[in-house]
Amino acid sequence: MYHKTLPYRIFSVFNYLFLAIISIVCLLPLYHLLMVSFSDTSAANAGLVTFWPIGFTIDAYVKTFDNANFITSLWVSVERTVLGTALALTVNAIAAYALSKDNRVFRGRNVYLWYFVITMLFNAGLIPSYILILKLGLLNNLLALILPGLVSVYNLILLLNFFRTVPKELEEATFIDGAGHFRSFISIYLPISLPALATIALFTMVGHWNAYFDGLIYMKGVENLPLASFMQTLIVQGSTTGFDPAVIANMSQRTLRASQIFIGALPILIVYPFLQRFFVKGIVIGAVKE
Repeated sequence: MYHKTLPYRIFSVFNYLFLAIISIVCLLPLYHLLMVSFSDTSAANAGLVTFWPIGFTIDAYVKTFDNANFITSLWVSVERTVLGTALALTVNAIAAYALSKDNRVFRGRNVYLWYFVITMLFNAGLIPSYILILKLGLLNNLLALILPGLVSVYNLILLLNFFRTVPKELEEATFIDGAGHFRSFISIYLPISLPALATIALFTMVGHWNAYFDGLIYMKGVENLPLASFMQTLIVQGSTTGFDPAVIANMSQRTLRASQIFIGALPILIVYPFLQRFFVKGIVIGAVKE
């Protein structure tokens, strides 16, 4: 077998070593951020913190969670991510199921498919999008952060190609038993497509959680901002909204920002390992069609 040859073993060693180095390089900044968040003010301001906290303290996390606006924005992000992911999976899965059929089953299928694909090539722009949200009365509404990106054509095509790999005999068997397309979709396609659905769910969750620009545009008032938008005002714009001025004066901005960034990244870091086992399979199978 080729995997027992000496060249292959040497390649495997270097390959794993290379991947380990890449992993360490990716994790080191986050680890350093965590150590800064646990360090005292003087050490953080002096830039003395490297791989171990100096003057260990959790004051930055205490003050961060004491900020009511931070907690509110965290909850807004959770609502947006959960609702946005659920709706996106539902809409994209239904559309992908219909578009996975050929023209004999779904007449005009190519027209509808190009209707979606053309949106990947052309965009209306920021001002028309804002006017549309304004006319729909969705300003300061959570739906303004969810509806514009509800249909992702990339995810749609990925799921469409995955559905095409499902053996047609399975669907034909359900039709013989008297089931319709809806029952076939629920009972056959969705259970088989868990890897693709998990992959799309991960893409969508990360997109919603990290999105900040739409929150700055469509949401007025700090209490309506999602976490990414709120952190942008704190870190990039240097705002101290929600913090006691006495606290800001006695604490390092570096430790506060480090704690906020780490808290903001933590939910995705927790969810990702549970979906990773589906990730590669969902990408590979969804990229191949018969």
